[in-house]
Amino acid sequence: MSDLFLSADIAAPSPIGRALIIDEDTRRRASIVSHFVDNQWAAVGTGQSQIARHVQCRQLSLVALSARSGFGNALDVLRQIRSRSHVPLIMYREGVDDGVQGVLSLEMGADDFMTGSLNLHELLARARAVLRRQELGRLAPQPSRGGYRFAGWELQHATRALICPSGTSVVLTRSEYALLCALLEAPGRTLSRLHLMRATRAHDDIYDRSIDVQVLRLRRKLVGDSRKRELIRTERSFGYRLDAEVETLY
Repeated sequence: MSDLFLSADIAAPSPIGRALIIDEDTRRRASIVSHFVDNQWAAVGTGQSQIARHVQCRQLSLVALSARSGFGNALDVLRQIRSRSHVPLIMYREGVDDGVQGVLSLEMGADDFMTGSLNLHELLARARAVLRRQELGRLAPQPSRGGYRFAGWELQHATRALICPSGTSVVLTRSEYALLCALLEAPGRTLSRLHLMRATRAHDDIYDRSIDVQVLRLRRKLVGDSRKRELIRTERSFGYRLDAEVETLY
């Protein structure tokens, strides 16, 4: 009776998230998976050939992608994943970043980019930060008004849909949606990075460059018929402003 009671009463801790580790180095891949599992994650490792199956068949919280076997190959994998899923993704590679690879990765949809000797504790901390930021975005209060219209675009609060001038719907992450709302609330006014971090709850992330990452990704989506006009302007060393007239809907 006591054995039955113990087995029913003491359950394994629930996983923090489900991570997919993509790395061609089987030894390093196993080490990363083991470190995540030891820290209460559900984790699985794979090579590039099995990516589609894992992305389609698993409810993932995070992808960690190695760029060690070739940066071009890693970008192809990133593009492949982004065509199927918006799962948070961290890229990592050894060596010193020249500044170009990190920017390209972030522009193409990576949520973070690590360089140098791989530190498993740092990778795990960044993974937790991504999930924390995602959860805070989910809990952020929704504005009471119906939405905004600006430069031919329309943002609808009820569905969080961003409609481009041609009528096509553009998918926004929760953080991108919160960032765009903050800019639309103050058109023409420069907002500091600290203000935007508070607006998107990203100030709880220990890697506070996330605001610049989100702006890069939002700019990429705000192209549509406005290619000749940059809607989000950078005020060097301070922050960002929305360069458009804004109409409140409803």
